[in-house]
Amino acid sequence: MTVLRVGNASGFYGDRFDAVREMLTGGELDVLTGDYLAELTMLILARDRLKDPAAGYARTFLRQLEESLGLAHERGVRIVTNAGGLNPAGLADAVRELAGRLGIPVRVAHVEGDDLKSLHPDSLAAHAYLGGFGIAECLRAGADVVVTGRVTDAALVTGPAAAHFGWGPGDHDRLAGAVVAGHVLECGTQATGGNYAFFQEGDVRRPGFPLAELHEDGSCVITKHPGTGGLVDVGTVTAQLLYETAGARYAGPDVTARLDTVRLTQDGPDRVRVEGVRGEAPPPVLKVGLNRLGGFRNEVAFVLTGLDIEAKAALVREQMAPVLGKVADVRWETARTDRPDADTEETASALLRLVVRDPDEHLVGRALTGAAVELALASYPGFHVLAPPGKGTPFGVFEDVYVPQGTVDHVAVLHDGRRVAVTPAPDTLVLEDPPEPEPPEPLPAGPVRRAPLGLVAGARSGDKGGNANVGVWARTDAAWRWLAHELTAERFQELIPESRSLPVTRHVLPNLRALNFVVEGILGAGVAARHRFDPQAKALGEWLRSRHLDIPEDLL
Repeated sequence: MTVLRVGNASGFYGDRFDAVREMLTGGELDVLTGDYLAELTMLILARDRLKDPAAGYARTFLRQLEESLGLAHERGVRIVTNAGGLNPAGLADAVRELAGRLGIPVRVAHVEGDDLKSLHPDSLAAHAYLGGFGIAECLRAGADVVVTGRVTDAALVTGPAAAHFGWGPGDHDRLAGAVVAGHVLECGTQATGGNYAFFQEGDVRRPGFPLAELHEDGSCVITKHPGTGGLVDVGTVTAQLLYETAGARYAGPDVTARLDTVRLTQDGPDRVRVEGVRGEAPPPVLKVGLNRLGGFRNEVAFVLTGLDIEAKAALVREQMAPVLGKVADVRWETARTDRPDADTEETASALLRLVVRDPDEHLVGRALTGAAVELALASYPGFHVLAPPGKGTPFGVFEDVYVPQGTVDHVAVLHDGRRVAVTPAPDTLVLEDPPEPEPPEPLPAGPVRRAPLGLVAGARSGDKGGNANVGVWARTDAAWRWLAHELTAERFQELIPESRSLPVTRHVLPNLRALNFVVEGILGAGVAARHRFDPQAKALGEWLRSRHLDIPEDLL
C-alpha cells in the first residue's frame, strides 16, 4: 500500500501557534497530529474544569483550526489530536460548531473512556493511557478530525497507521514500528534540532516540525518539509528516542516496542530511516495518571552580594527559622552564581532560594511573606529579594497507578454518533526487563585527558512523575566502546551528587550506542510540586555532559 505521511504540529500545550498552517502548506501530508497533553497539562485542565464544567480541553487547538480547517479540508489532510484533554466530547462539539460557522463540511469523531475519576474520587483527574485502535475506528468510518483525551503520545500515529494499512492487534512488529515513529514525532521540533546537544551543527533558530513516512511493514523515514529550519539526522532522532523512556522494552496499550531492535541510518539530507523494530504483546495493565492537590507552596529568592556569601545565607536562615518550624516541607538552596572581583553587581551576587510547602495555606502565605519583608532593614548588608513574596499557591501531585486493561471502556464515538467499543488487546505479556546485553570490547589503554563528557557524548533528559531519565549516546563506535564501560550507574551517581542517595538504573541500548539512566524520586511528587530547581529534569543531561572525566585522547 502507499506510504502514509504523518506530521506533527504540536509537542505541548503552548507550542508554536503557526505550526498547523506551516505543516499544511509546507509539503505533502496525509495526517496531521498534535500532542497537547502532559502530566502537568492534565492538572491545569482539571483546574480549568473546576471553574467551568464546559472547559477541560486545549482551547489553542480551536483557534488554530479557525485559520487552518479549510486548508486541511482542501488538501485532504486528516487531523488527529489529543487536545480533548479532560473533555474530548466537548472539543468535538466545538469543532463541529466551528466547521458549521465556517461552512466547511468535515466529519468529527472522538474517543472516550480514559476518564477513571469515578474510581479515584479524591483526585482532580484520573485518566488511563489508551492506545490507537479507537482512533483507527474513527478514521476507518470516515472521520476528518479525530479528538481524543488521554491516549499515549504514540497512539496519535499508531491509530492512523493501523487504519491506513489494515493492521490488527496481533501485528506487533508493525505496530511497534509505528510506536517508535510516534515517539519521535510526539515532541515536535525536538526531532528536528530543538533542544539538541549538538545544536551548533545546524541552523536551529526556527526548526521545522517533523513528519514520518510510514510503510506497511512498520518501517519509516523521519524527515521534515523542504526548506524548513533545523536538521534531521541520526543524532536528533536518537536523542528523541531516548527522551522519557527507560529500558529496552517501551510498553504501551497496543504493543511493547523493543527499543533495543531499532536501527537508524541516514537516508539523505534531513532523512533518517528507522527499521528493524520488533514488537511484543502489550502488558495486561494500563497506566493511569492521577493528579491531586498536594497543598500550598511559596518561594522567596534572597540576593546575596559580594563578600561573606555563606555567612549572609546562614544569617537569613536563622532569622527565618521561627516561622518555618511548623511548615511540613522547607528547602533552602544556595546557587553560587557570584564571582570574585566581578565587574557587574549581578555577577557579584548569589541566590539563596527558600521553597516551602504545607497543606495549610496560612503557614506558607502571609506568615512567610511578613517574616521575609520584615527583614528588609534588619538582616545582612545589601538585603533584597528578586520579587516580593506573595500568597501561597496550590500545587499538584502526580502519581501513576495501573489497572487491568479490561477496566477501561474504550469507545470510538463516530462522526454519525455511533459508538463502537474497542476491545482490549487479546494477547498480553507481563513486562520484564530483558537481560543486559554484552558490552562492546573496551578501548585499548592509552593516554587520557580530563575533559567534559559532552565532548564525546550527547544527552537528553526528562521527567516521568517523580523520576527522571537521562539518555546518553555516543556518535562513533570508538566513543561507544569507551562510554559503555566508563559510565556505569555508580559513575553517574559520582557525577550527579543529587542522585547518590537514590536508586539509579542503567539500561544499555547497543543499536543506538546509548545508555539510559532512570533516577527514581529525584523530582519528588512530580513537576506540579516543583520539587527542585529544574522541576522536569530538562537540563539534567546537560549538567551531566558538563562534568569532567578522564577521556581517551584519541576521542578528543
